[in-house]
Amino acid sequence: MSQTAPESLKYSVSRRELSVTFADSDPAQLGAELLRVLSPSAEVQGHGPGQETLQSGKSQVHVTDIQAVGHYAVQLTFDDGHSSGLYTWAYLAHLVANKDRLWNEYLEKLANAGASRDPHTDIVRVIG
Repeated sequence: MSQTAPESLKYSVSRRELSVTFADSDPAQLGAELLRVLSPSAEVQGHGPGQETLQSGKSQVHVTDIQAVGHYAVQLTFDDGHSSGLYTWAYLAHLVANKDRLWNEYLEKLANAGASRDPHTDIVRVIG
């Protein structure tokens, strides 16, 4: 896993994807939704194993700002107001290397919780 800064970070508003290029790999695309639901923030990850908070209703989320944090990370701001996660170079490399597995695990957690990626379905629940 790379701990060096990416050679390039480019966000496509129309595709809602962050393109990340490390020196030792081809460019990889990380969707805004994946970045948001796997935010390294304590709000999402908790303060220890088992304290994670499942994020739902984020299928339409956008990145609205990207700020460098020293020489080791970026801070992403999302249009839902979330901005507390610091995406270190190592964490971005982890997401790039494991994005398919992480995405599938996220979808499975949503299904098990009866939650949805759609922001409009979590407002009203019909219990019968």
